[in-house]
Amino acid sequence: MSKVKRKNENGFLFEQVYDFILQRIERGEWKEHEKLPSIRQLSLEMNVHRLTVFKAFQLLKEQNKVYVVDKKGYYVKTGSFRQEEADMPIVPAYRKENQLAALHAASVDYQFSQALIDPNLLPNHYLSHYVKRVFDLYPKVLATYATVEGDPELRESLAHYFISIHKTYVTPENVLITTGSQQAIHLIAQAFVKPRDTVLFERPTYSAAIDTFKNHGANIIAVNITENGYDLDRIEYCMKTYKPRLFYINPTFHNPTGYVVPVFQRKRLVELAEQYHCLLVEDDAYPDIYFQNQAAPPVYTFDTAGSVIYVRSFCKYVSPGLRVAAMLCPPALRQSLITVKSLADNGSPLLNQKIFLHFFHSERMQQHFSKLRIALQIRKEIMEEELSETNWKWESPKGGLNLWVELPDHIDGSCLLKRTIEQSVSFVPGVYFDPYGQDRSRIRLTYSYMNETKIREGIRQLVHISRSLNEKT
Repeated sequence: MSKVKRKNENGFLFEQVYDFILQRIERGEWKEHEKLPSIRQLSLEMNVHRLTVFKAFQLLKEQNKVYVVDKKGYYVKTGSFRQEEADMPIVPAYRKENQLAALHAASVDYQFSQALIDPNLLPNHYLSHYVKRVFDLYPKVLATYATVEGDPELRESLAHYFISIHKTYVTPENVLITTGSQQAIHLIAQAFVKPRDTVLFERPTYSAAIDTFKNHGANIIAVNITENGYDLDRIEYCMKTYKPRLFYINPTFHNPTGYVVPVFQRKRLVELAEQYHCLLVEDDAYPDIYFQNQAAPPVYTFDTAGSVIYVRSFCKYVSPGLRVAAMLCPPALRQSLITVKSLADNGSPLLNQKIFLHFFHSERMQQHFSKLRIALQIRKEIMEEELSETNWKWESPKGGLNLWVELPDHIDGSCLLKRTIEQSVSFVPGVYFDPYGQDRSRIRLTYSYMNETKIREGIRQLVHISRSLNEKT
């Protein structure tokens, strides 16, 4: 690694530590004249060098946010707040961030950043038929709310569905309906994570999940995921040392890499979670989008001690507009999730749940899955064909919606994005998926949203821009 790159990484870690301390002071989690955690403690919690923490404290001292008591440590100074907000009548309690949402807001001709299905691949006319049918079956559907935990008919139906495909015991009481998987992640963060709690993440991982837990004040520790899965010894070390509240995982057609964690590791992961009292949050976004064989059984199917919450999204390839997802949660955790769900929206829209209920279990929908897999595999292969003319590297995924591509050493993914956005091409740089914000050598390219022609045109444009960037450097 070059000196320049190492300098950039250290700079980011410094900013991360600085923001971690400053945000908690500004939110009042550490009161005036309260002693702050020691340099040693923070360096262990955040997995950074002690000198990085020391520099962050020194800058906060210069800014009159903290003061030093000789041989005792750092303390919060009276009146600590951001100067630029001093005269504002209303000050946000959190500096919130959602990097993916900001990127998706960009209007471009070649959209490789949104992991969505091309609307033309979905059975839209058939769905509209089911909408009409639902109004005939439930004429009062718009005149009432669903229960907070979800429509009883849908929950019972999904319980039978999970039993049939995963051969595991599920009751309707285990099922909680949410407005998309993103809401499920947000509810879990609200229910189980307090400021300064440690949360374990894969590296890389889903960007919006990183932002969700960071916005709740979590301290994030990351473990690598590779084409071979996890380093289980490292995971055990982190669970034993940092005592994380939970471990957010995406083991099936992982976002962004497409990796699939092997069965033996799934079983061992459940054992570790039970041993170290760490909740596993399994996010399963597209298990039905496979190109060869179905993936391994979900992690939750190996759980016998109530250590796993399983989040299953149906938004990507059934009907994104319905925003229906389900959580399978252990009985001991159910009420906490229902409570935060009631405070969030008092229940997901009943009409959406009823439409999904009849549409998802239809024979036509099951036929749609088979055709969709073929269409997406063709698009993936077209993208790979266009990229084969480059020296970029990737592991061809066996399912999911994305390619995780490694760029040549001289190309910075974030710098490349700035150029491509100007020329109407978008993708997601690797720093968005890195809990430590350091990965500038990789990018995620989604092949599911653009049609075949657009994929060819867009990838050629992307490659052309990267080459021109290389010439200028």
